[in-house]
Amino acid sequence: MKPIVCLAGATGTGKSAAALALAERFSGVIINADSRQTYRDFPIITAQPDTAEQASCPHRLYGFLQTADKLSAGSWRELAVREIETAAEGGSLAILVGGTGLYLQTLTQGIAPIPPVPPETASAWEERLSREGPQALHRVLVERDPDSARRLHPNDGQRITRALAVLEGTGKPLGHWHSLPLPPPCYRALFLRLDMPLEELTPHLAARIEKMLMGGALEEAQKALEHCADPGAPGWSGIGCAELFQHLAGKISLDACRTLWLKNTRAYAKRQITWFRHHGAPEAFAPDDTKGMLTRCATFLAANGP
Repeated sequence: MKPIVCLAGATGTGKSAAALALAERFSGVIINADSRQTYRDFPIITAQPDTAEQASCPHRLYGFLQTADKLSAGSWRELAVREIETAAEGGSLAILVGGTGLYLQTLTQGIAPIPPVPPETASAWEERLSREGPQALHRVLVERDPDSARRLHPNDGQRITRALAVLEGTGKPLGHWHSLPLPPPCYRALFLRLDMPLEELTPHLAARIEKMLMGGALEEAQKALEHCADPGAPGWSGIGCAELFQHLAGKISLDACRTLWLKNTRAYAKRQITWFRHHGAPEAFAPDDTKGMLTRCATFLAANGP
C-alpha cells in the first residue's frame, strides 16, 4: 500500500505551516482535506493557503467549488484518490491536510457502499428543507428512521435530508448501509495531530479573525454575494461566512458578527479537538514542534517505502 501522511487538527492550530515544512522536506504534494477550503469565493474567510504558499509547492483541491455547490465525503474521496495517485506517479508524497475528520476517515477507512440516490429524490427533500426547515424534517425522520434521528441534531438539515433521501431512494435506512463491511484500506496512513489546549487556542482564533477582517474578509463576502445571494447555499454555511452574511443582510452589527464568529469558531474547534483525539490520530504534536513531525515522518517513510 502507498504511504500517505494525514496532518489533522482543530482550526487555527497551524496545519498549513506544518504541511509546508513536510512538503519541502519530503517532496510532498499538499491535498486539502477541509470541507470549507474547497470554496472558491472564500479564500480569506476559510484560511486557504495564500498565493505565496501555494506557489512554494503543489497544492490540490483548494478553492474549486462554487458557493451553491456541495461536496460529499464520498465525492471528495474520489478526487483525493485521484490526486494521491497522480502524486505517487510523479514520485511525490501525498500530504492530506485539514480539519474535516469525516473526509480523512472516509479516505483511510473506506466508505459505506450506499447506492446512488436518484437526483430527483435528493432535490425533493432539499426543497422541503427550504420550505419547512430542518426541525420539521427531523420529526419526519423520527417516524421513518428513528435510529438516524437519534444520531442527528434537529438543526442539521443537510444530514437529515441525506438520511431521508437515502431511505426513500434505496428502500433501506442509513444504518443498514453503515453496518455493511467496509472495503480494505488503499493506503498506509501516518496521522499527525496538531493539538493545543482550547484555552490557549482561543486567543489565537480571535487574532486570526481580526487578521481576516483586516485582510479583506468583509469585502470577500460582499463580492461572494454577487455570485450567490442564497443564505442556504452550502458555501455560506461555513463559520465566518454565515456570520458575515448576517451582517451584510443587516441582521447584526459588525461587532456582533465578530463576537458570534469567534464563539462559533471556538465551539467548532472544541468539537474537532474531541473528535481527533478519539478517531485515529493518537500521535499529538505541539504546533511549533516541526522537528518532531519531520522526524516521525522520516521514520514512517523509511519503514514503508517512498
